[in-house]
Amino acid sequence: MQDILSVLPHRQPFLMIDGVVELEPGKWAKGYKNITENEWFITDNQNYMPQMLVIEALAQLSAFTSTNKERGLGFLSSLKEVEFFKYARPGDRVDLYYEVIRNRKGFIFGKGQASVNGDIIAKANISIYIEK
Repeated sequence: MQDILSVLPHRQPFLMIDGVVELEPGKWAKGYKNITENEWFITDNQNYMPQMLVIEALAQLSAFTSTNKERGLGFLSSLKEVEFFKYARPGDRVDLYYEVIRNRKGFIFGKGQASVNGDIIAKANISIYIEK
């Protein structure tokens, strides 16, 4: 699968996806994030991945849906209809899915969904702008 570091400028600790497992450019992408006890956001007082970081993982995954001719740096443009249902905790694999709804003049509009063991933990409409 594509090398994550060649597509995203993010590096540890702000890289929120561990792998992209399936991809159809311009249409959809599937990826994942494994939550470990060594994550910088897991502390004595917080034993889950902050929900906005789950949304950030979806936004990072969305960059993989751009086509080769659009390939450039992606910027988060907007979040709408963000919903949270459950938490991701150490030991969980967060499965990520992003589907393109519309691609227009450098903007990619789509829907993202994160789940753990088949249970949806978050979803959002996410738009990104691809700067060429």
